Amino acid sequence: MSDGRMTYASAGVDIAEGNRSVALFRDKVKSTFRPEVLGEIGGFAGAFSLAKFMTYQHPVLLSGTDGVGTKLKVAFETGILNTVGQDLVAMCVNDILTGGAEPLFFLDYYACSKIEAEKVAAVVAGIADGCIEAGCALVGGETAELPGFYRESEFDLAGFAVGIVDFPLLINGSSIEAGDRLIGLPSSGLHSNGFALVNKVVTSCGAKLSEQTPWGEELSLAEALLTPTRIYVKPILKLLEMLPPHTIKGMVNITGGGFLENIPRILPEKLAVHIAMGSWPVPAVFTWLQQEGNIAAEEMYRTFNNGIAFVLVVSAEDYDTVCSKLGDLGEEHFCIGEVAAGDRQVILQRKLS
Repeated sequence: MSDGRMTYASAGVDIAEGNRSVALFRDKVKSTFRPEVLGEIGGFAGAFSLAKFMTYQHPVLLSGTDGVGTKLKVAFETGILNTVGQDLVAMCVNDILTGGAEPLFFLDYYACSKIEAEKVAAVVAGIADGCIEAGCALVGGETAELPGFYRESEFDLAGFAVGIVDFPLLINGSSIEAGDRLIGLPSSGLHSNGFALVNKVVTSCGAKLSEQTPWGEELSLAEALLTPTRIYVKPILKLLEMLPPHTIKGMVNITGGGFLENIPRILPEKLAVHIAMGSWPVPAVFTWLQQEGNIAAEEMYRTFNNGIAFVLVVSAEDYDTVCSKLGDLGEEHFCIGEVAAGDRQVILQRKLS
């Protein structure tokens, strides 16, 4: 019988369940550790030695933070939780990769109304898988139990990544000029942006997440929508090693804002980019969304990656060499556009002049 005394548990915070979740994912997290990681899981801060990088002329740290967004709603509705962790990592490491940086370590934040250890462990396992794919260490994180703040059985995710590049090798787009070519690398699907619109289309057309995709792919609609964001770190870092410095003039991660908002971020003044629509195969999920939602082409390119989610900018002279090296790496790639005079904008056209 209760003596009427209040406890943290009676307020809705179960420390024991939180500890159980840590026990479930401890080994998985440890599998991400690089040799530079100092200490063990459970400290107040993650420690990472930079001794290996003392040979750099001018080491520069690049950092990035992001979340998974409303893609989580599909995960909540279906109980498929093992992919959103990779999304979280990808959204951060692909951003810092655009500067030519090698991701070093990652931290996560998981917030929920009530900790359910198995759910937390499934998500963290996905984060660990993403870290392994990116070659970075998961050195810490926070699991926050906030009773009454989130809906029951829902949670939010945020991530933070740090990478390093030698300043002479930093890629920032400053050398981009008219006549340069854009090379696009395929996405794995929707990645992790535009899901407010995706969810609206699914609801409005009455599609069932548990049923096979309307376009005939041998997956449920939920599995197709939850395909994890591709991580480009390893192939791009290998490519940079194979080329003279600054052969790659700029790189773009196509996330929220699509082509129209992201590509101009690396353009010098008085330059624009012409994108040739139809110069790569657009995955069926995008065609289905556009048709079911009656979405204009410009809106598709402002919201989604449409099958290309990482873009390289190279000179016309270096284009064939870069494509050859991508081929050596087994990387599918497409010439999707070119740089021309303009006002930091993306111009969509059917073909390049």
